[in-house]
Amino acid sequence: MKASVIGFPRVGTLRELKFATEKFFRGEINEDELKLTSGKIRKNQWLLQSSKGIDYIASNDFSFYDNLLDTAVLFNIIPERYVNLDVSPMWRYFAMARGYQGEAGDVKALAMKKWFNTNYHYMVPEIEDDTQIKLAGSKPFDEYEEAKAAGVKTKPVIAGPFTLLKLLKYTGSKKCDDYVDELINAYKSYVSKFEKLGAEWIQFDEPFLVHDLTNDDVALFEKIYKELLKCKGSIKVLLQTYFGDIRDCYENVVKLDFDGIGLDFIEGRKTIELVEKYGFPNDKVLFAGLVNGKNIWKNNYKKTLETVSGLKNAGINVVIGTSCSLLHVPYTLENESRLSEDYTKHLSFAVEKLTELSQLKNLADNKNPESEKAYNDNIELFSIKRVNSFNDKVKKRVADIKESDFVRLPAFNEREKIQKAEFGLPMFPTTTIGSFPQTADVKANRSAYKKNEIPKEEYVDFNKKKIAEWVKIQEDLDIDVLVHGEFERNDMVEYFGEQLDGYVFTEKAWVQSYGTRCVKPPVIWGDVSRNHPMTVDWSVYAQSLTDRPMKGMLTGPVTILNWSFPREDVSIKESTYQIALAIRDEVLDLEKAGISVIQVDEAALREKLPLRKTDWYSQYLDWAIPSFRLVHSGVKAETQIHTHMCYSEFTDIITAIDDMDADVITFEASRSDLQILDSLKENNFKTEVGPGVYDIHSPRVPSTDEIKSALKKMLEKIDADKLWVNPDCGLKTRGEKETLASLYNLVKAAKELREEYK
Repeated sequence: MKASVIGFPRVGTLRELKFATEKFFRGEINEDELKLTSGKIRKNQWLLQSSKGIDYIASNDFSFYDNLLDTAVLFNIIPERYVNLDVSPMWRYFAMARGYQGEAGDVKALAMKKWFNTNYHYMVPEIEDDTQIKLAGSKPFDEYEEAKAAGVKTKPVIAGPFTLLKLLKYTGSKKCDDYVDELINAYKSYVSKFEKLGAEWIQFDEPFLVHDLTNDDVALFEKIYKELLKCKGSIKVLLQTYFGDIRDCYENVVKLDFDGIGLDFIEGRKTIELVEKYGFPNDKVLFAGLVNGKNIWKNNYKKTLETVSGLKNAGINVVIGTSCSLLHVPYTLENESRLSEDYTKHLSFAVEKLTELSQLKNLADNKNPESEKAYNDNIELFSIKRVNSFNDKVKKRVADIKESDFVRLPAFNEREKIQKAEFGLPMFPTTTIGSFPQTADVKANRSAYKKNEIPKEEYVDFNKKKIAEWVKIQEDLDIDVLVHGEFERNDMVEYFGEQLDGYVFTEKAWVQSYGTRCVKPPVIWGDVSRNHPMTVDWSVYAQSLTDRPMKGMLTGPVTILNWSFPREDVSIKESTYQIALAIRDEVLDLEKAGISVIQVDEAALREKLPLRKTDWYSQYLDWAIPSFRLVHSGVKAETQIHTHMCYSEFTDIITAIDDMDADVITFEASRSDLQILDSLKENNFKTEVGPGVYDIHSPRVPSTDEIKSALKKMLEKIDADKLWVNPDCGLKTRGEKETLASLYNLVKAAKELREEYK
């Protein structure tokens, strides 16, 4: 048996790519130096996988920012506004990813959305009517040759044409069907080039196949690959799917001339059923995704080998692999020095998953005594109870939840009147999402405190000075509803996890979220509860500095769950309710302490939404939405509850979002052309709303006129008395200078609009 990896983390063992790229952005290194760093990362990862016994190693899974963006650039799908920039190809690429504002021009970035049901963000390529799709780059071929020179023969990977067509944004009159033939020809050139280079296997990633597909979708997929596979020549083609099963097209897929088909046996709820019902061709290789690429728990060898044995007994040629790219898990446990073996023996990051794959393939072939010992150790591991995992009081509290606990009274319309009278805010009230720039001194203060280099009093005093500084800045800018800036927080989920029972934490288990942004998700180890107030002191101090409303800032239960590595021994629903009860306690304590505006962010609400619409409510929304209501149902009518969401497609679940029963919702809209506005109007969205008026993930500063123009578009769909004015997300990743300039323009735009609406 052989082993395969769909893709590997690309930021480096200790985020070397992130730091090098940010130096490049700051002008501290040049393109050649950045490319040197990236080359070292790629070589190390190919050699690592080879040394671990992986037989099918990916190339072209590396990216400076995003793989789908790489694919678009490879095939010349570059909007004219970027082509016209007089900059190098590297800077043009980064302009598409994060915007550009300088001597060569001023352009916004492409839209950014969540990659299927993960916390990774992809760039949404735009295609214009006059775009000529063609093979225009050399990145995949260069990296294949690079690996070959290092002594590693790889299987080049690329986003498949069907998924690319489905994720493209069509900005002109042409639509998907108008580009199919041209795109097929471009991919044919891609295949032909690799045949000349001597590649044995190439991998087309087609994750869109796990969605609900129409007959037209299946017909389009078949048309593409019937034509494309005609030219494969001596190359073997692997169709790779992940994040679910392909129930709508399984029979069609296995009849096509693929040499290998990759199926997800972790999230694919019907994958085994499909294989058993329809069989699998004996002239193809099944790349079975049996090692979880999205979670960090050890693989259950007994369970996995039973599945492998069943497939082999059915006469299927099996390769064991990951369920998806390992991009979604941290690099290695070797960097973790603080966690005891009681914890680490249950965990497996990307490097450790390579070892699991190697051991599993040897065990499946009944060879290698070391693997046999690993099997026995694995059996023993799954037979023991994890330490510090269970809390009977928490379980009872969840069991005692009543239906009335999900209902806030009075109803929204009555609360809205009460709150307008209570706060007396102007038309188009201004606010920010929560965080302010995490400058070097802020990070240094927090780091020194965590390392016990400074006492708590010094740490707190520094943060209070920062809070006071930014409260005054907000007052000087004349922002209506203020925030304290979150200078005490590292990450919006990790911060809360560190104060909740039931979590464990890593030191350097970073995972790429987008571009150079990495997060360190905490691990839900056991039953979750709160044993002390987590934010009250900071919020009360900030409120004492101003007469304006000061938002208490919390992260919601669904987002805390979705941006953590969840348990696998209890349901996600139960874990979420446990977290919701803990956050509910914090909400009530904030209210008791005099905080009258409380924001409970649910940035990741959509993240674990099933990819198939038929599963949306029964598998997710029926408990995810009530869990948010559980958080705030106990507050008074006068207390205003805000929430925030970002970088996902919300239009199709807008009624569910309204059912969260918040008083105000802010969300990202600056990169999505305000597409959500039509949905708000069509569904008579009752909640007051603040679509983001500028993109905080870009370093450019929006003008007052630009913001006013966006607000006027919003007012075509949103009642003036329901519209808030805010950026599209928190500001912690931005610099102080650009933040102040952007917020000045934001407030100015709101004031000018108020004058026009008097």
